This record gives sequence, C-alpha cells and structure tokens, in this order.
Amino acid sequence: MDLYWVQSFVIFFLISLSVYLHFNSTAHKKEINNGFKVYPILGTIPEFLQNRHRFLDWTTEALSNCPTNTAVFRRPGKVQAVLTANPSNVEHMLKSKFENYPKGDLFLTILEDFLGRGIFNSDGEPWRLQRKTASYEFNTKSLRNFALENVTVETNTRLIPILAKASETARVLDLQDILERFAFDNVCKLAFNVDPGCLGGDGTTGAEFMRAFEDAATLSSGRFLYAIPILGKLKKFLNVGSERRLRDAIRTVHGFADTIIQSRLDQKGEKEADLLSRFVADEESSPEFLRDIVISFILAGRDTTSSALSSFFWLLSSKPEVEQNILEELKKIRVHSGKEVGDSHTFEELRDMQYLHAAISEALRLYPPVSVDFKACLSDDFLPDGTFVRKGWLVGYQAYAMGRMNRIWGQNCYEFLPERWLENGSCRQESPFRFSAFHAGPRMCLGKEMAYIQMKLIAASVIERFEIDVGNKVKGLEHLLSLTLRIKGGLPVKVRKRCTVDARG
Repeated sequence: MDLYWVQSFVIFFLISLSVYLHFNSTAHKKEINNGFKVYPILGTIPEFLQNRHRFLDWTTEALSNCPTNTAVFRRPGKVQAVLTANPSNVEHMLKSKFENYPKGDLFLTILEDFLGRGIFNSDGEPWRLQRKTASYEFNTKSLRNFALENVTVETNTRLIPILAKASETARVLDLQDILERFAFDNVCKLAFNVDPGCLGGDGTTGAEFMRAFEDAATLSSGRFLYAIPILGKLKKFLNVGSERRLRDAIRTVHGFADTIIQSRLDQKGEKEADLLSRFVADEESSPEFLRDIVISFILAGRDTTSSALSSFFWLLSSKPEVEQNILEELKKIRVHSGKEVGDSHTFEELRDMQYLHAAISEALRLYPPVSVDFKACLSDDFLPDGTFVRKGWLVGYQAYAMGRMNRIWGQNCYEFLPERWLENGSCRQESPFRFSAFHAGPRMCLGKEMAYIQMKLIAASVIERFEIDVGNKVKGLEHLLSLTLRIKGGLPVKVRKRCTVDARG
C-alpha cells in the first residue's frame, strides 16, 4: 500500500478515536490546559492537525489566553513540549539555566543530514570551539569591510538596475524572490568568495544550488511537523516522498559546497577575505567540518535578511507616514555629508539612520525570521512562572507570539509603530529576552550588527530611489513553514521611480 494512504488512514483513525473518546467521556468537555485543547489519550494532536497550516497564529492565540503566556503541548508518550512567550522564561532557558537547555539530540538529529554539526546544529564543546573562532572573525574589521563592500556592489550593480527596469516596464516583481536571490549571492561571496550570479549575471553558477538549498531548508523543517514522528522515520528508511526529495536536495548542496571547499584547500596559504578562508587556516578543520560551517552561515545570512526585508517592505507599504519619516532622515544625512541620491553610504552614515533602524526592528518584532526555537531539558526544572518541566521534555520560545503579547508591548502590539523604539531621537536597545529576533544569551547571533548594516543599506538605497507598491497590503500575510519565515506566494510589487532632489537642491 502506498505510504501516503497508510499515513492518511492512521491520521483518520486517530482523529476518529479522539472524537469518539471526547463525546463518550463522563465530562463531555474538552480539557483546557494552558490554552491548548487536550483530548483523552491523544492530547493536543487533533487540534495540532487542524491548525498545523497556521501553526504560528494558532500557538500565538493559545499563549495569549494563558495567564503566564506559557502552555504545555500534550502528546502521546512521556515526552511533552512546553511553549512560552514569557520573557522571564526565555531568559531562564537561554541564559540563567543555559547548560540545562541545549538544542538536544532530537533537534540535532533532525537537521544533521542538512546542517551536519555546524555551529547552529551542535552543543557542548564542539559548539564552544566553533563559537570562539566565529566570534573572533565576526569582530574583525576586515570581514566587516568585506561584507559592506559586497552588499554595496550587489545593490548598485544588480538590485537597483532590476528595480529600475521594472519601473520603466510596469512589470510586477516578486520582491521576496528578488531579495532571496540577492541575499544568496551576497552570502555566498561572504562565505566562499564565489558569485553564484542568481540575481543578474548568467544565473548558471549557483541557480541549482540555490533551489536545492531552499528545498533542503523547507523539507528539513517539515520533519518537525509530523504528528506521528515514526512515519517520518519510515519515509526516510524507505527513501520515498519528501525524504527522497530532501536527500536529493542535500546531495546537490553538499556537492556544490564540497567542490568549493576542496578547491580552497588546494590553494591553502593564499589569503582571502571570505569566511571559509578564515576557517581553512585551522589545520584541524576537516572538509566535512568546513562544509557544515559554511552551510550554516549561508542559511543564517540568506534566509534571515531576505525574510526581514520582505516583511519590512510589506509593512511599510501600508504606513506612508513611516516611509516619509525614513525619507526625511535619509535626506538629512545626505545634506550633512553633501552626497546625492545613489552615492554609497559609509558605516558612520548607516549608524546615523536611527529611525530606519527602529523601523527594521519593528518589522523584526512582528515577523522574526526564526519564529520559534526549541530546546531540550536535561534535568527536572521549574520555569520562573512556575511551569514544571520534566527531564527530556522539549521547551520552546515563540518569538512570533512574543511580538504579539499585550503584556510585553502594550495594547497596540499588533501595530507597526517604529516610534516605540525611539528615545530622544535614538533607537534604544531592547532586552533580547523580550525581543528575541537575534536569539539571546551565549548563543546570541554573532552577525546581528552586520545584518542591520546590510538591511539598512539595502532599504535606504531602495527607498530613496523607488516607491514600492505592494499588491496585498490590506490582506494579512500568510507564511510558509520553513526553518525561517517566508511569505506564502511571494511578495508581488510594482515599482515606480521616486521624484527626488539631490543634497544641493
């Protein structure tokens, strides 16, 4: 029998059993447990199946209805899952009791095929060693300059010309796709110093690699959403369905990366500015280790910035007053520096873009690229809000939900309001346990500052030159469930050249 029909029959049987038990229970009522409906034997699984396609909004609603914004996701078996949007709990997990909440074997095993044991998919000493090396490299001026130079060249020679041409032809663009290809080219240069040419160029060097990378990320994340995990393991063993497509995608990704790495190893001793060369310098780095490192950084650099900027431009389209405030800030900076629209921005000028920084932070608050993250509990513990967590349970914090909690951001938490970040004209620093878009604690994102610099440069360059008309500005966004947040159906836009005057006029 085809595996699809077997899976469908099992799911139908479980739902039918749950409904039967529900209506034949003595109470004739669904148990309400911290926001999730709990059924006899099956726990929260029936409701999960009903809402899996809208997981983020479903869990946000559940957490909003909980007194402490923490809920227990009940499922058959001993291992349960705790989900929280409570900053005190997040700080407890990610900082105070950091050693008690590693990624854990389940998480590492699910992503190991794709990410290996790179910095984003490792615990303990292997993670500490990678973190130490990466931390040093991300703080070097040379890497920062290399990153800024790359994104400036990409913006001026590829992104802006594509938008300019679209403005002349009235062509509808998928801005999310444009930004993803832009980010992919940019991060491959940063990681490998190799130009895939996915945005402009001949598009042949890395187009297959990019498609495979996207498939691998999406299909890997799908493993977390199995209602019956054993079926996923069976599909992997039989090499059928999504597991077969995942294996093919990973083979393409690894093959491309291995070729680049081997070429670089053969040239060892020649100094390059990219990230790979910095790790190649370590004599103990194996080709497999280098591949895991680079793939992890491509995932972080490509998907996070494109996701954040896609959400930013969608939000901006419905807030003309915010766009006008950004334009006024950019004009002041140009007047002060004597530059014209289109001239490159320096680090100092980018840091002066405080309102733009606040607007991007506000977009990240509402649509964090990594919207939920789970850890494993090593020993019995109580969270600060009193929730008991047993050894072996999963504990996750929901960053998407945290941006929508009245308790954290007030009654206007659903509103796109950059002003909430401003104090005396400067964008204030928020606690990473309240604003967890860049993670927090010892695993805080090393590329946070670099990400802001790149996003501000891209946003400023586009906003100064073009008006972006988003087609679905009224309708709320629907998202694809992947390792990072992506807009379902893309972001169709029309582009018009903006009427501007230079700093002297």
